[in-house]
Amino acid sequence: MKRAIFLWSLVLIFGLVGCDKLIPGSNTKPNIIKPASAPAVKGPVVARVNSMAITLEDLNDDISAYNASIPEDKPEAKITTKDQKVKYLREAMIRQTLLYQEALDRGLDRNEAVQKALEKTKMDLLVMELVRQEADKVDVSSKEIEEYYNTYKDQLKEPEQRRVREIMVPTEQEAKEIMVLLLQGGDFSSLAKERSKSATAVNGGDLGLIDKEKDKEKRFAQFDAVAFSDSLESGQTSSIFKGPGGFYIVKVESIKGGKQRTINELWDDIKRALTFLKQQDKINELINKLNNPAKSKIEIYEGEIK
Repeated sequence: MKRAIFLWSLVLIFGLVGCDKLIPGSNTKPNIIKPASAPAVKGPVVARVNSMAITLEDLNDDISAYNASIPEDKPEAKITTKDQKVKYLREAMIRQTLLYQEALDRGLDRNEAVQKALEKTKMDLLVMELVRQEADKVDVSSKEIEEYYNTYKDQLKEPEQRRVREIMVPTEQEAKEIMVLLLQGGDFSSLAKERSKSATAVNGGDLGLIDKEKDKEKRFAQFDAVAFSDSLESGQTSSIFKGPGGFYIVKVESIKGGKQRTINELWDDIKRALTFLKQQDKINELINKLNNPAKSKIEIYEGEIK
């Protein structure tokens, strides 16, 4: 992908110069490179730059990488037609090949910094391929998915939100008096405005729509335990309970979400999650096997780190 982005950058850069200065057959001829032996070519050849062939597979791989780098909201920027592919071949791949050949002609491949960077790139690619091969060995069975769902299905419900009102007073006696009024048919909102000492009193104790997980650090644990209790349904009022500010009574005005999602709805998500976890375990297992005194000699010179 990085190569494709680099190539397309060349299109923009050298577009200022013009194709005729860089493409064979123009008035200005490039230096001719004649390597001792050309690499074996597989598949149809779509271009040849001096003795170096560019195959259809090379072209398609580069275009696929380039298209993958295009944002989803700009599909029109992708290369899809034959004319676009020919243009990409001319303005990106051929130009890069010419520059590559010139670099070889100047002996830049023997530059110490370049050789070091190439070795680092080789190392990164080999590690990535090893990790990919190890990860491909991982498989998640239907049984594992079902066991995971059955173990955690309560946590896999739709996010639940409740619209809650509260009344908070300093003493238990005041709370009991308010509870009696509520049991006699008193309006919760009106009593909250008249009697509650909470900052929400001005709004009739209305906390709005609250999420059990979101902003829970702003509420104390007992509050959520009561407000989100399965036994407290929409329209119902809680018993009195104690909190940091005093004694509380809450009412659930409405409930949104909280539906239990089926295993079929979650199947793909669970499989992806379990696959990732098992892949991590597989890689860690390999690293632990290699990072063993019987297998590898590892020396760290901390004194040299400055």
